[in-house]
Amino acid sequence: MPSSDPSVDSDEPARSRAAVRRTYEDIGDHFSKTREYAWPEVESFVDESGSAETALDVGCGNGRHAELLADVASRVVGLDASRALLQAATDRVGDRVALLQGDATRLPLAAGTVDLAVYVATLHHLPSRSARRASLNELARVLAPDARALVSAWSTAHDRFDADTDADAGFDTTVDWTLPGGETVPRFYHIYAPAEFERDVADSDLRLVSVELSSGNCYGVVEPEGKRT
Repeated sequence: MPSSDPSVDSDEPARSRAAVRRTYEDIGDHFSKTREYAWPEVESFVDESGSAETALDVGCGNGRHAELLADVASRVVGLDASRALLQAATDRVGDRVALLQGDATRLPLAAGTVDLAVYVATLHHLPSRSARRASLNELARVLAPDARALVSAWSTAHDRFDADTDADAGFDTTVDWTLPGGETVPRFYHIYAPAEFERDVADSDLRLVSVELSSGNCYGVVEPEGKRT
């Protein structure tokens, strides 16, 4: 059973980033068909943010949120580790979004070039605290000085988990995805305690502008720390 201590980095193959990527190659086609609509929290963030020159969707999946960004930004980049999900995104958004295969801990973008970003339902799939914090630092690196981003992660506040929402730390787990033929594929998650989510953002190069719990997820609006004038 995975360690419940989020500070422990595991070298187990099932918890490597490569293993997480393979999971979504296996389930990507079916998974994308169940993710047709944008989350209302993301819709609200994008609507309130207004127009942008360059927008970024980290962990873009099938493109449902990149599609929102394309309505307000001149250029949109969508990044995901899974080729299967990127193919689904291509089918959905066509050439409205530049789609890249990549790693959230090493974003293939120059520093300070992104005016608006969403990083939702992806942070919790990175299987170590060091990787999660590295990805937050990467997001800070690519954001322009006056840019903002929305970051989300699954939380102990979700009804699925019988967990103490006031706990200082969350836990690692797997959640099965069932394919049409009945095969189950385990997906790695780090379930964030709300206080831990805030702490990880605070320990990164991002500044937390606001935070809320909604639909069992932690949502944080962030900006690059020390860069605003």
